Amino acid sequence: MKTVTKLGVFAGALVVVFSNAYMVGQALGYSPAGPTAAAAAAEEDGPAGLMISQESLTLKVLNDTFPAGAQQTLAFQILERDGKPLQRFTPQHDKLLHLIVARRDLSHFQHVHPNLGPDGTWRIPLTFPEAGEYKIFADFMPAWGIHSITLGTDISVSGDYRPRPLPPVSSTATVEDYTVTMSGRPVPGQSSRLTLHLAKNGTPVTDLEPYLAAYGHLVALRDGDLAYIHVHPDGTPGDGKTKPGPEIVFFTEVPSFGAYRMFLDFQHQGVVRTAAFTVNVDGPNPPPHGLTPEQFEAAKAKNLNGGSGSGQTGESGHGHGG
Repeated sequence: MKTVTKLGVFAGALVVVFSNAYMVGQALGYSPAGPTAAAAAAEEDGPAGLMISQESLTLKVLNDTFPAGAQQTLAFQILERDGKPLQRFTPQHDKLLHLIVARRDLSHFQHVHPNLGPDGTWRIPLTFPEAGEYKIFADFMPAWGIHSITLGTDISVSGDYRPRPLPPVSSTATVEDYTVTMSGRPVPGQSSRLTLHLAKNGTPVTDLEPYLAAYGHLVALRDGDLAYIHVHPDGTPGDGKTKPGPEIVFFTEVPSFGAYRMFLDFQHQGVVRTAAFTVNVDGPNPPPHGLTPEQFEAAKAKNLNGGSGSGQTGESGHGHGG
């Protein structure tokens, strides 16, 4: 097909897509000057790490079994659509790929960095301390990519699995001699400022060391489905304004209300440590399809009052919860 013909088909497809979107909006009474396309796109993409395959890439684990308490080399590949392993990656924060390992009950967490072999296979020695269901997240950017991708898959570790309850909500975490205090409140669908203050034996830590090109890394996992959020701090070491403690500032956006487990990695005196928090996020959830809260409430009221939806209990249909 000639280039001009391709462009014509593409333009025609865009007309159909945007015409359909306009008609849906008009049917529900929305003004064209509404929410941004970026907000709608973010809602459609959804939280990271919930899919094993995305953007023509698939995460494939090569191991067959995983014993509890014994070190084993985890081997996996990122497969392209033709089934061949992806071999070219763009480094992010000093690494080609970040691997997160978490038990389903969020009682275990690891942030590690496997090595890429010439055959496109990633390998790293891992120990799953106890039996149970685990999830691994591969966070990376292909060399051809325009943004990072996070693929996730489940791993079953044989043995007697006894899930643990989520630790109680707390704004303070302790790891060895360090106390980390979190201030700020995450809001669903909005960029929220979180400040983490570090102290050792009661003395503020003012000489944090760069770890993966930052003074800290924050991973949040939603209880239940383990929706994944990886946040880097505001500012970078050596930028002339970011201090090496005692505070690390993050701007994070959680996808919904609910319980989350948040894990802060930081390095001090040559050792990387992880502080863990349980955070409860209050609603409401952000409206779907990039709508404003006012538009969403108007749409729900219209449907309940005999608009485009039947509004009758017990009938099947498609909808979103707020």
